[in-house]
Amino acid sequence: MPRQAAYEAVAAVHRDDAYANLVLPAILRDLRLHGRDAAFATELTYGTLRVLGTLDAILTTAAGRDVQRIDPPVRDALRIGAYQLLYTRVPAHAAVSSTVDLVRSVGQGATGFANAVLREVAGKDLDTWVTQLAPPMETDPVGHLALAYSHPEWIVRAFAEALGGDLAETGRLLIEDNERPPVHLCARPGRADAVDLADEVGGAPGAFSPYAVYLPGGAPGELAALADGRAHVQDEGSQLVANALAVAPLDGADARWLDLCAGPGGKAGLLGALAAQRGASLTAVEVAEHRARLVEQAVRGLPVTVLHTDGRTVGADRDLPEGGFDRVLVDAPCTGLGSLRRRPESRWRRQPSDLPPLTRLQRELLTAALRAVRPGGVVAYVTCSPHTVETHVTVTEAARRSGVPVDFVDARPLLPAGMPGLGDGPTVQLWPHRHGTDAMFLAVLRRG
Repeated sequence: MPRQAAYEAVAAVHRDDAYANLVLPAILRDLRLHGRDAAFATELTYGTLRVLGTLDAILTTAAGRDVQRIDPPVRDALRIGAYQLLYTRVPAHAAVSSTVDLVRSVGQGATGFANAVLREVAGKDLDTWVTQLAPPMETDPVGHLALAYSHPEWIVRAFAEALGGDLAETGRLLIEDNERPPVHLCARPGRADAVDLADEVGGAPGAFSPYAVYLPGGAPGELAALADGRAHVQDEGSQLVANALAVAPLDGADARWLDLCAGPGGKAGLLGALAAQRGASLTAVEVAEHRARLVEQAVRGLPVTVLHTDGRTVGADRDLPEGGFDRVLVDAPCTGLGSLRRRPESRWRRQPSDLPPLTRLQRELLTAALRAVRPGGVVAYVTCSPHTVETHVTVTEAARRSGVPVDFVDARPLLPAGMPGLGDGPTVQLWPHRHGTDAMFLAVLRRG
């Protein structure tokens, strides 16, 4: 039954462009899977989707035909079977027989083919397959890393560039990207203490954010602290960049804060709680109606006004006056390359062609933020992507074109003392393999 659940989830991702984190919980409920069975189904689903590129290269060789020419239901079943053979400790005979049974139920007449392909896959371990199929590291390091660690080549290239060309560190990042990510909670300041919350939920206080709690596992949605608004689920990196805006030095008034791209509401929840402690208020802007509703739920009881509008309308919208805010957050829409470990299918969906429209939107939003902040106020530009076109290029271009005087603030002192690997400044790039967070980028600008 866990394999059936994984198959249904993987098939929905490929057939319907579904998201695993949305479809899998419903499938588990429908099949009444709990405990170890649910955990196994989750591992098969997310693991298969993460390493799809490597699995497909191996299946293509094992089948003697391009994997894309295999009937889609059989193809997805074979992917799940190959994942068990190469990435788990499931005995080979169990992985083969259970997958053949699965193929029997979804692809009539293909059981003999499936059995033959899987026995071919089982004939070599993962390292042997990679050695056979990956280009040599010496002559094609990007191609080698892409196949060995199952990332598209353009993403490997982007990561390597952001890491200064260090291929060994790029490899460590790719390995970390394929690990199951931890669940982090944010203990809302004024409502919960991280140490107390960690005791309550059986977790541990975070390494860096004063509000972070690391969960050992399980379903965080069932926790009382989330139900009563004392905490929310949020990666520690997201907490750190939001808090950096709140602690940036400021002269003069500090009462009006703005979150220009607030959905689904995690950073707005943290900023709203911090604003409440300091007698400030937050305006949270979200252009998508369903995401604006999520923000409203996330900030209930906090001094936050949610606006369902386009953040680029600063100056043209009376609720978004030019120079009307002391602190502004731009958590810009991006490729999401910094959170691939949480969204396993996204690495295969994103394309380089996604970048031009996104970077145009990022520049427009940051330009709007620089109009919205008062002289002397600060803007934090954040992306969950380390791609240099979405980070340094976007910030530099927007600052140059903004028409207002702008200075970069060194973001490193705005993060907790002792954090390693923060670079030379003034911007900061967080990394899964260095900090255990999503790969969040942070630039802080002060309007002159």
